Amino acid sequence: MSLFHAVVWVDHHTAQVLQFDAAQVLEKQVKAHEHYTRQHGSEVRSEHEFFGAVCDAMQGITEVLIAGSHTAQADFRHYVEKHRPEVGLRIAGWETTGHLSAHALVALARRYFTKHAGMAAPMKT
Repeated sequence: MSLFHAVVWVDHHTAQVLQFDAAQVLEKQVKAHEHYTRQHGSEVRSEHEFFGAVCDAMQGITEVLIAGSHTAQADFRHYVEKHRPEVGLRIAGWETTGHLSAHALVALARRYFTKHAGMAAPMKT
């Protein structure tokens, strides 16, 4: 079964990708690999590698909500716009949040997609 919606909480060192539908949630963790060198710009290269891995983790997901701090989102958005514009087409929105639990992130995303993208809310029994 393919899951078309996801929420990604991102900072500069870790990302949590939560792909979901009405019945299930699949979680992926992406972590930055810290490898310091004395070369000029190595921190930027490391951040680009990390953001690239986050984009790779979102492959195949139709609509994604990005959550995280304002600065992390701004840096990730800049990376996506400059280096991976095809990923940007699948990003449905940006929400500034603190670090939330997986359950809280999925609840935030469900509310977002229900309100903005017309995703059906899970049925209550």
